[in-house]
Amino acid sequence: MKVLSMIQPWASLFVLREAKYETRSWRTHYRGSLAIHTSKKIDKDVSSHVAIQALLGRHGYTKENLPTGMIIAVCKLINCLKVIENHETSAVLEDGRIVSGNDFFLGDFAVGGYAWEVQDMNMLDEYIPAKGKLGLWEYDL
Repeated sequence: MKVLSMIQPWASLFVLREAKYETRSWRTHYRGSLAIHTSKKIDKDVSSHVAIQALLGRHGYTKENLPTGMIIAVCKLINCLKVIENHETSAVLEDGRIVSGNDFFLGDFAVGGYAWEVQDMNMLDEYIPAKGKLGLWEYDL
């Protein structure tokens, strides 16, 4: 299965569907099953932001109990859309979609970057310890 590693708290916010898109500087043509892996790194500055703490708190998480070094969810990657405009509080994707609110706040919608869209996000009942890698990588679930 293809796996994408993400830094915390971004990984948990994405898996918990607080963020609709995962933003990347690179495009993938891959579509299909995708596992979400949390890197060992936690962005402590972001995790200390009051809005991020509130979003995590809605699901019982704090910066102290975020899972790291684990595959925590599986989903289906259905789209990878280029960001064509950024208006500081909203962005426009190549298909004309406008991203705003928490979806914009929780991503990096720099022009030329990509918004990865998934569906059928399922958090695993038991997380799988794994060492992450850059880019999309393979793991035999």
